[in-house]
Amino acid sequence: QVQLVESGGGLVQPGGSLRLSCAASGFTLDYYAIGWFRQAPGKEREGVSCISYSPANTYYADSVKGRFTSSRDNVKNTVYLQMNSLKPEDTAVYFCAADPLSSWCPPHGMEFWGEGTLVTVSS
Repeated sequence: QVQLVESGGGLVQPGGSLRLSCAASGFTLDYYAIGWFRQAPGKEREGVSCISYSPANTYYADSVKGRFTSSRDNVKNTVYLQMNSLKPEDTAVYFCAADPLSSWCPPHGMEFWGEGTLVTVSS
């Protein structure tokens, strides 16, 4: 059974850090583009980061560039999103998604999606 499971969300104060994990089962992440997305209440889903399959690059939204880092552990079949210097506007449900052999991460075109994990940035 193909599954993506996010974890690591929670409540954090502004300026704090969190690391989200996205564990895959039923398929191997090696051959997939992996995207992190987020959706805040009342807002559309937006892309946060994308690790493309080919070319093997990592892209970030301007709003998180320099603060967030996405990485892949092929041995653990897991992708991470390290989030530093968090701001209240980063509050959202964060999703990971995978798309086979893709060079980018379209917000509405990824093949597999996780259920999401809530990140709340508040004092």
